[in-house]
Amino acid sequence: MFFRTLGNFLVLMSLVMIGKTFLPAVAQEVQFAYRRVRKVETRVVAQSSKNPQPTQLPTNPFLSLVNKLTEREELILPADPNFSIVIPKIAANSRILANINTASYDEYIKALGEGVAHAQGTAFPGDGGHIYLFAHSTDNILNVGTYNAVFYLLYKLEKNDEILLFYQGKKFTYRVIGKRIVKPTEIHYLTRASAEEFLTLQTCWPPGTTLQRLLVFASPVVK
Repeated sequence: MFFRTLGNFLVLMSLVMIGKTFLPAVAQEVQFAYRRVRKVETRVVAQSSKNPQPTQLPTNPFLSLVNKLTEREELILPADPNFSIVIPKIAANSRILANINTASYDEYIKALGEGVAHAQGTAFPGDGGHIYLFAHSTDNILNVGTYNAVFYLLYKLEKNDEILLFYQGKKFTYRVIGKRIVKPTEIHYLTRASAEEFLTLQTCWPPGTTLQRLLVFASPVVK
């Protein structure tokens, strides 16, 4: 009886750990597929940092669920008008924490638990230099599910897909120009300089592992 109980406990704990690690990725995939099948259009609604709109809480949970399953348009309010990222195609929306030291494990791990990290020393939107943002990066696969899952679907981005950055109350629009899978040791992508404004997004690859890095490159849309 003891060994059977112990065996059942170990199996249960294994399932819990697997769920903790991969459930965020699975949830993102399911939501993305649902939006594509339903042909749900994503519209970004900006707001002024001085006049934030109050959050509307559903009065009837059942009606809220029905509306969610039948809606054809998804509205996204930027997480933080002072500094945040929105990627309409994958419905990604997260605040950005500025000037995160990529050489400090404690600092960037803490930041990744709260949102997307902006690499210290890289440019800000509108500055005309290289902007480097990263999310979901850890040295332990068991910790993967603990961190922000906002970039799980980054690999689905293709050329000309839109990326929006909100910085100090202004919106900056970028278009994807390419992507690349690299080794974790290839840090020159982080430190490279650019005379013109250029955006790089980084996440771990494959999703749920820390084996490699997926980089997405984007250029600003000139108005």
